[in-house]
Amino acid sequence: MKTKKMKSGSSISRGSKKEQAAFYVMLAPFFILFFTFTILPVLTSVVLSFFHFDAVSLPTFAGLDNYLRMFVQDDVFPTALRNTLLFAIVTGPIGFMLAFVLAWMVNEFSPAIRTLLSFLFYAPALTGNVYFIWKILFSGDSYGYLNSTMMSLGLIVDPIQWLKSPSYALPIIMIVQLWLSLGITFLANISGLQNVNPELYEAGAIDGVRSRWHELWYITLPSMREILMFGCVMQIQSAFSVSAVAIELCGYPSVNNSVDTIVSLLTDVGNARYEMGYAAAISVFLFILMAVTKNLMFKLINLAGK
Repeated sequence: MKTKKMKSGSSISRGSKKEQAAFYVMLAPFFILFFTFTILPVLTSVVLSFFHFDAVSLPTFAGLDNYLRMFVQDDVFPTALRNTLLFAIVTGPIGFMLAFVLAWMVNEFSPAIRTLLSFLFYAPALTGNVYFIWKILFSGDSYGYLNSTMMSLGLIVDPIQWLKSPSYALPIIMIVQLWLSLGITFLANISGLQNVNPELYEAGAIDGVRSRWHELWYITLPSMREILMFGCVMQIQSAFSVSAVAIELCGYPSVNNSVDTIVSLLTDVGNARYEMGYAAAISVFLFILMAVTKNLMFKLINLAGK
């Protein structure tokens, strides 16, 4: 009997090892691609940040010179860091909460209307270059939609240079960024709301949950914790990587660097000036900043879900 048990146990272990080996084989292509295009570039950037490298000659060791240059010698970096933090503080949390509130409201409609509204809110994420709409709206001549309307109403006499004025440019870019960043997070929240178990609401009603706010706080949010974390990551990535919208609308460099961000500075340093070592140091700093912010937001979401 013992021999039979030992044989059956050994056959099970061999079978489980074969299954594990099959899983590893199937996952191998993903891990190879993930390491090649994600982990390896990050490690390369960390190493390269300690060197001077112009993409032509051999790298020379620089120690902490690139990091010291970032905080001490570069006059543009503090302004770019301030603008990036403003985008992260304003567009990140507002976009995150707005995407959830809109999804919560849209989820109450019938399936047909919900599908239409979901498509409309997700449309900005599907389109490629939509900046020309905002360029026409905020054009600095009298033919711009906003200037034309205000002049016809007698509110202004001369056209306002919306995208060339530091006092107007940053709020405008924030509005456009909010509009562009809602799509993916909104769609994820809609999916999460659709997958909340309706029996939880019935159980909550039996336990004394009477208002929609109590349902939201005690049932909906805890049930959507993973979706909320996904939306949080997407909003952090979107808020900290603002670049294309600022360059397209205001150019680079913008007036007084009013809307320049870390990513736009990184693009200029790496693609235009070929200072790869310094660009790598900026990217490492941005990576650390995003990682710290992500961990902080995850802790807040976990606290809210308890």
